Amino acid sequence: MSLRIGDTAPNFTAKTTEGTIDFHEWIGDSWAVMFSHPKDFTPVCTTELGYMAKLKPEFDKRNTKIIGLSVDPVDRHAEWAKDIEETQGTAPNYPMIGDTDLAVSKAYNMLPADETGTSEGRTAATNATVRNVFMIGPDKKIKLILAYPMSTGRNFDEVLRVLDSIQLTAKHQVATPVNWKNGEDVIIVPAVSDEAAKEKFPGGWKTIKPYLRVLPQPTS
Repeated sequence: MSLRIGDTAPNFTAKTTEGTIDFHEWIGDSWAVMFSHPKDFTPVCTTELGYMAKLKPEFDKRNTKIIGLSVDPVDRHAEWAKDIEETQGTAPNYPMIGDTDLAVSKAYNMLPADETGTSEGRTAATNATVRNVFMIGPDKKIKLILAYPMSTGRNFDEVLRVLDSIQLTAKHQVATPVNWKNGEDVIIVPAVSDEAAKEKFPGGWKTIKPYLRVLPQPTS
C-alpha cells in the first residue's frame, strides 16, 4: 500500500550506527526527517550525508531529529563515514539505519512489498527508488514525501524551508506562499473567516482577493 501525506509513518525496529532503535520511540516528542540511500559508497549520497551533518544544528534548533538509511549493513556505514568526513569535511553525526533485510524500504514503499532477498548482491541501480525524504511530526504522521533520482543531489535547504513552513502552519491558521522563506509574509487560510481573523490577527492583514489575505508572519 502506498504512503500519503497524513498517513501514520510505519513503525519499525532496526539496527543503526547508534544502536538498535524503535522508530516511533526514537522520534518521541520531536519532529523527524528520514532520508534514504540506495547503496553505501555512492558519490551523490556521499555529498548529501556530509551536508546534512553540517545542517544538523539547524534541525536541532527546530526540535527535529535526522536519520539516514541505506540498504547496506551498519558496519559498512561506519566505513563510509570515514570517506564522507574526508571528502565533505564532516562525518554523519546522526544515526544511519542498516536496512539489510529491506524491511524499512518495503514498509515505506521505496521497494515493492514482494521484493525478495536481502541487501547482499544488490546494486545502487536495483535500489534506485530508495531515494526518498520523509518528514514526520511528533504525532507520527507523515508531513512530507520527496522522491529524487539517483543522479540528482537533494536540496536539503529546501527540506529545512518546508520544515519551517509546516511547523509554522501547524501552530497558526496560515499557509505559506510560493518560494516563501522564514520571516516573510504568510496567507490566512480560507477556513478562517474575517471575523475570526480579527481575533487571531489583531494587527490586521491585506486583502488582495477575498480568498487571498496576506499578513506578516506570526511570531508568538
